[in-house]
Amino acid sequence: MRSGTIVSFDNVRGYGFIVPDGGGEDVFVHANDLLDDKSLFTPGTVVEFEVAQGERGPKAFAVHALEPRSDAGPPVRRSESFDDDALCDVLSSRQFSNEITDVLLVKVPELTGGQIVKIRETLLAVAQKHGWTED
Repeated sequence: MRSGTIVSFDNVRGYGFIVPDGGGEDVFVHANDLLDDKSLFTPGTVVEFEVAQGERGPKAFAVHALEPRSDAGPPVRRSESFDDDALCDVLSSRQFSNEITDVLLVKVPELTGGQIVKIRETLLAVAQKHGWTED
């Protein structure tokens, strides 16, 4: 694995460039080769990656965003440094259903009550399957 810093990344076009640590030619990176949440890859983000020779020069693949450590140790992958409890609230089934109902009423006011109930039940089942609700 090599490391470097994202120097540019265009979210609309889905590509950017990495400046490798230690110098050398900038490395092209495509959004399809990013292994973490795409929103993590902004200019200045430290990354680790593999390199292959592309048609137009070096191309990165298997790219992970790194989180600098405050204890001067080596950076760690951002996906490994997240505290799950800090990511989002876990709602009760009732709270989740109420949130879904509110969103549907505001964003799609033409839905009928029966449609809202079916959508809410389906989304709640998915949320419960993935542990996104408390009960």
